[in-house]
This record gives sequence, structure tokens and C-alpha cells, in this order.
Amino acid sequence: MKAREFIDFVRCAPTPFQAVEALAKCFSANGFEELNEKKPFQVKAGGKYFVTRNRSALIAFTVPEGNCGSFQITAAHSDSPTFKLKPVFEQTVGDKYVRFNIEGYGGMIMSTWFDRPLSVAGRVMVRTENGVKTELVDIDRDAVLIPNMPIHFNREVNSGYSYNPQVDLLPLYGDGSAKGGLMRELAEKCGCKEEDILSTDLFLYSRTPGSVWGAKDEFFSCGRIDDLECAWTAAEALMNAKTEGHINVCAVFDNEEVGSTSKQGADSTFLYDVLYRAACALGYDDEHIRAMMASGFMLSADNAHAVHPNHGEKFDADNRVYMNGGVVIKANANQKYTTDGVSAAVFSEICRRAGVPVQYFANRSDARGGSTLGNISNAHLSMNTADIGLAQLAMHSCYETAGTKDVEYMINAVRAFYETDIAMQKDGTYSF
Repeated sequence: MKAREFIDFVRCAPTPFQAVEALAKCFSANGFEELNEKKPFQVKAGGKYFVTRNRSALIAFTVPEGNCGSFQITAAHSDSPTFKLKPVFEQTVGDKYVRFNIEGYGGMIMSTWFDRPLSVAGRVMVRTENGVKTELVDIDRDAVLIPNMPIHFNREVNSGYSYNPQVDLLPLYGDGSAKGGLMRELAEKCGCKEEDILSTDLFLYSRTPGSVWGAKDEFFSCGRIDDLECAWTAAEALMNAKTEGHINVCAVFDNEEVGSTSKQGADSTFLYDVLYRAACALGYDDEHIRAMMASGFMLSADNAHAVHPNHGEKFDADNRVYMNGGVVIKANANQKYTTDGVSAAVFSEICRRAGVPVQYFANRSDARGGSTLGNISNAHLSMNTADIGLAQLAMHSCYETAGTKDVEYMINAVRAFYETDIAMQKDGTYSF
């Protein structure tokens, strides 16, 4: 079952750094060559390549043997809402407790983080003889916990209590003797002295194991389904798709949950830089590359809200989606999602030919939805784009739920997209 494979991937990807490292290992094992942004790209026809930025974002692509007429791109993101440890993170409470000072990253459902085993992972910058180096770390044990206040002291906890992250959500690490313990653990993981740890990017993650469940194993739950499900399925599709007539691309950005405005986010030049340099390395001139971009097609892959079984009234009566119902095409009149008539028609027809069911999502007209990668990426690399995803429950909880069948639906849909050569005959007319 592909859902179980995905759960195994999530277990290895507690933060964007580990997620990108795991994807890079998969691509390398499947014959992809790693490129370095700091060096000239060596790209050849028939080749398979990937490049990382900040070790938290990745772009992989495959080149056909013949001429390239366009780029066909799937974009997802590696980050999920969580809590980040501050630069000075250790606090003592009356010499009896050691806790960590944290701040929220993204818009999480705070209540889901209480009373469950948590751990710490991310990256550590370590002093070397010649400068500094990055070490990825994962404490990989039940290390901290955020304890709830008993109802006897918080009678409003079941009546819409407003959590203060600076007060209510500080994780407990140990008793008074645990002072300095995390830095010792980090130094041991990195094989360095404590004083050689110069800085950190460390995040909390839930240790609750992923699970396949339901009357007929139709659902699964784990952390970070949004949006690792789309990132992993797109990568699986790229590694198994044939490439003809165009360059196939899988882009996994970081920092979508906080607006994408970073050097490794969708609102950066990362995608444009990589595609332009790859096409230049293949010998194409500027005019041809710009034509390839204008002829391109993008799938902005970020999950969608499945109808909640207890709150159907929150969803549009006609444009609602369900888990295991197939790939979701998302639309919004104000372009929070970039799907339009053209991109919806092209992608839905590709799915029909591949035997993959599709369903359509739009918010209620009196409700505001979030935006995602497509409209941000299009500001740097303009092309026809469909916003897609898979239906899930409890988005931005630290333990989310989705449909087991949908994992394979997305792999098949994106693979069909990669294997379809979409040609723009003129503006508004396409053949494939």
C-alpha cells in the first residue's frame, strides 16, 4: 500500500531539512545527478538531475533525448506548522524544571500539541577549522512534552480558550538536573564539542506513530501530511515517468506556511534560476528558453480540505471534496488558487485519460480561504497553472488524516501529466 510507504517517508522527515535529505537520497538512488548552484550546470539530453537550496528546498528534473519545447512542473512544499526553538531556548523554573522557549511557525492548531510525546530535529551549524558546516540532527526519542493545565485550574479549556504560545505552549524537557542537556545531546549527535555549536534551526515534531485505520483501512493519519503527501507523490511520479518533448520538473519549496518569502520559497528566484540555467546548459538561447517558459504548465500541489463529518455546513454545497474521491482541482474567483478554465480543462482531461478521478473544491462565498504556491510562483515564472491537492481532515493539526486510495491517485495523475506532452498551438488552444 502506497500510503504505508508514505508514512515511512514521513517518519524520516521530521523537518524540511530531513525531508529534502530523504528526497535527495531517493533521487540519487534512482540515477539522478546532484547539481551545485555555486558551480556551472553540466546538463545533457536524457539526463536526470536535482539541486537543493538551503538544504530545505529541492528541484529535480528530467531531460528528454530530443528537443525540449516546454517545462512541465509540479510544485509542493516541505514545511508544516510547528514550533521553533529560539536562539537561546533553555529556561529553568525554580531549579525544578527545564523547559524550552519556542515560537510558532505557521498557523498550527495549537491544542493538538498538548500531552503527546514530542522530539526535536533540524540543523546545527558547527565550527570547523576552515569555517562552519551544517549537521542535520534528530534527537529521535520522546524528549519533550507540552502539558495541559488541569480543567480544575482552567475551566474555560472546553469553551474556546485562547492559548498564549509564550505561556501555555512551552515544552517541558526535564527536571532541574537536565540543565544543558539538549546541547550535550546535540554535540554528541554531531560529534563535536558543545562550544563548537554556533547556531541552530531546531523544531518540535510529534512522535505519535502514523497509522492506517478505518472499517476497510481507508484512512491514514500521521504528521505533516500537508504538504509532504504532495511532495512525495510528485517525486515518486517523476522518478517513474517517461520524458518526451519537454523537461519534467518536481519542485519542493520551503516556507510556504509563512508566506514563501525566503531564498528557498516559492516567492524566490529558485525555480527560475534552475530552469534557465539548465536550458542554457543544453545550448538553448534566451529566446527559446522564454518560449519554453511561456509554453509550460504547472501543477501547484497543496492539499485540500475534505468535508468534515461533523461540520458539513462549513463547506460549499456543490464544490466539496472527500477523502478517497480522487485528485482535487481547487478554484477561487480572486485567484488565491490559480486554476482557470484552461488549466482545469487540460489537467482534468489528462486525468480522465489516465483513469484518475477528479473532484472540485471551492470555498463558501462567505468564507476566506488560504493561498498556496501557484500564484506566488507565477510572479516569477508565468505559465498555465492548476492548483491541485488531495482531500484531508484536520489540516495544520500535528496529526492529520487523509485517504489511502488518494496517494496512488496522485502518483498516477502526476505521472500521466509528466508523460503527456502539452503543446500550446496558440493562446487558448492546446494539444496533447
